[in-house]
Amino acid sequence: MSQTATDRFRRRCAQFRWLAVFMVVSVGALLALVHLIVPIAFLARAEDYPYFDLWLGSLVKALPTLFYLFAVWSIGSAMGQLSKGRLIQPTLVHALRRVGLALGFGGLLGVFGVTNIMRLIEGGRGGWVWFDVAGMTLGMIGGALFLLGGVMEQAGRVQAELDEMI
Repeated sequence: MSQTATDRFRRRCAQFRWLAVFMVVSVGALLALVHLIVPIAFLARAEDYPYFDLWLGSLVKALPTLFYLFAVWSIGSAMGQLSKGRLIQPTLVHALRRVGLALGFGGLLGVFGVTNIMRLIEGGRGGWVWFDVAGMTLGMIGGALFLLGGVMEQAGRVQAELDEMI
């Protein structure tokens, strides 16, 4: 790879990092505004929050989003490290593992956790599983990324061992 291509790659990685930071901060701020600040404003005025069950339900439904935002943050972090010249293989292994876990747990929580926590909140109404194709897909992709991270980690170890022999 030529020096200009390497510089261009690093510049794009830095831009992507800032895009990831912008997304996490903006979406996180909106989640905080809707799910935390409005109810706290009611409590600060010493009023009963009239929609406590609805608020709790919307907070539970937003839980998978926190995992997805962590995945985006992890990708942005890896891009930031690559933009600073860190080696691709160890950075990619770490990112694949973290993103895989975040997407996997977010998908599992979205499909199985949210619906069952909502059953507890709503007194037993509702199903046991929420048929969310997007959540299932993200969970499967997360699991695959985690496994690929393990394969790449093992490949890095084998490569290091071969390098020592030469």
